[in-house]
Amino acid sequence: MLLAFVIRRILWLIPVIVAVTTITFFLMHQAPGGPWDREKPVAAATLKALNQKFGLDKPVWVNVGEVRARWQAGERNPVRLLGAFLDSQYFRYLWGLVRLDLGPSYRSKGTESVQSILWRKFPTTAKVGLVATAFAVVVGVPLGVLGALKQNSWIDYVSLTVATLGVSVPSFIIGVLVIIFLSQAFGIKPIRQPEEWRGFSTAYLAPGIVLGLGTMSYLTRLTRSSMLEVIRQDYVRTARAKGLSEFQVVTRHMLRNALIAVITVLGPAVAALVTGSFIIETIFNVPGMGREYVVAIAARDYSMIMGTTLMYALFVALANLWVDVMYGFLDPRIRV
Repeated sequence: MLLAFVIRRILWLIPVIVAVTTITFFLMHQAPGGPWDREKPVAAATLKALNQKFGLDKPVWVNVGEVRARWQAGERNPVRLLGAFLDSQYFRYLWGLVRLDLGPSYRSKGTESVQSILWRKFPTTAKVGLVATAFAVVVGVPLGVLGALKQNSWIDYVSLTVATLGVSVPSFIIGVLVIIFLSQAFGIKPIRQPEEWRGFSTAYLAPGIVLGLGTMSYLTRLTRSSMLEVIRQDYVRTARAKGLSEFQVVTRHMLRNALIAVITVLGPAVAALVTGSFIIETIFNVPGMGREYVVAIAARDYSMIMGTTLMYALFVALANLWVDVMYGFLDPRIRV
């Protein structure tokens, strides 16, 4: 049953990806400017050659003009007319997506594909996201549990203060303060050169912690409220009456049920952290996917924008699938 559920959800990814592709594609083309806009104008012949090379001379939606021209030339083959009708930028991109081809990067003039750029940039972004996720879970969940178990004590007030500050203060302000603090107090250089991000070094700690601070704060508050609700349940009093230790009551009965709400928000949060934050990557000079996405938007690199957006959508969909599967493990009453 679980395998059938997972397969069915994976098949549902197809219409999701198509919907995200369609919305992003047409919104992207509504933005003013184009991929060849520069401070120094490009020659008309060069502009025409670039548009022909990358298919940007085709209509965005459907190619009615080509169908009309072929019809007037005496073409009556319905298959060829349909092919001419679909000879547009949108359907060309969909056909490339079916072949798992995200196309060339316009910013590199076609010398590098979107897949190769994502393959090169994503590991760095993923490492920062993994550090942020680990920090959010390892710090946020225990802090929320302690705040609930020690309600209205100084521990509870400290956890709420930390969570409120983490949610209220913008991440870019915290990032700048961390850079100043580490450099002035300890002489540590948080901003590294691109070659220093290879491997899995301590360079990922500062941006990872700053990136995960907001998620950690939210998990702290959510865990605390969920635990306070669970503490008052009858089965918790029954577990204590049976003589179970406090550790067993907390881990086996209280925390397991309180984590259902945490897992619900943790799935999309992990997808967002792993796919990166362009603000944090810009502040700490991280050569990741987030910065590449911002540069692609500024340069109107259509294929790079589409590839990054689809990758994010795929991660969010898979994270939601993981959340639904985890429900069954946390609560046996939930069936897929």
